Amino acid sequence: MTYETVTYAVERGVGVLTLNRPDALNAMNGRMVEEIIDVQKRVAEDDAVNALLVQGAGRAFSAGFDLKEADESAGDRTVEQTRAMLQIDFDMIMGFWHCPKPTVSAVHGYCLAGACEVMLACDMTVASEDARFGEPEVRFGAGIVVMLMPWMTGPKQAKELLLTGRDRISAERALAMGLINEVVPEGQAQAEGLKLARELAVLDPHAVRMTKEAINRTYEKMGMREALQGALDLDCILTSLDTPDRKKFREVMGKEGMKAALAWRESRFGDD
Repeated sequence: MTYETVTYAVERGVGVLTLNRPDALNAMNGRMVEEIIDVQKRVAEDDAVNALLVQGAGRAFSAGFDLKEADESAGDRTVEQTRAMLQIDFDMIMGFWHCPKPTVSAVHGYCLAGACEVMLACDMTVASEDARFGEPEVRFGAGIVVMLMPWMTGPKQAKELLLTGRDRISAERALAMGLINEVVPEGQAQAEGLKLARELAVLDPHAVRMTKEAINRTYEKMGMREALQGALDLDCILTSLDTPDRKKFREVMGKEGMKAALAWRESRFGDD
């Protein structure tokens, strides 16, 4: 596959996946989802790759899924097509969790919505001081594709983030919540993330793979797989509903653009 929205290279045993739509804050459109899945398969099958680093080009890790693209095709989709689309997005995100090689995300700038879920699905995360996290889907009537947040932090924190949709969570607070592993100075996330991935890449690959599998099985024994699929079912229902908030968001976006739609969304909350 020829990549249009990502780049991929192998450096000293580390596969480096870069989300590469910087003019759109690396928003994940359908093409990017396909390309990420292709990279995940390459990493799993390549014995020369022992770890995977995920990072973003430009000013941000990623602002999440491409809302403009999703809105343009929403009216033409059946419920079955919506479910199939969400399942592909779900499988892409969880591909980092299920990857037989350890996965590291290096985050700077915005890491929001579906991109925040990608970050959570990675085994470890290094974030720079300028990183901002959040899942604001509820603020425009959308749902969560992969409900990983409750598995990564406490119920009070998970409900705060998901029910309010706050999307300016600092790197320091994300660290305190247990969502990330390390905070580094601005501009150093990618270098430190690569350093961590290289540390993982020199370890015995069999021991690392089996240890990761054992950890993942612990969560599956606690019901994580069933809970995530159940949440995806609810997201499919929510995505199929034309809620007032979503209609208004779409209306503003169609007339005035994405920036205006986001401003409308935030104006209701009196956020600083």
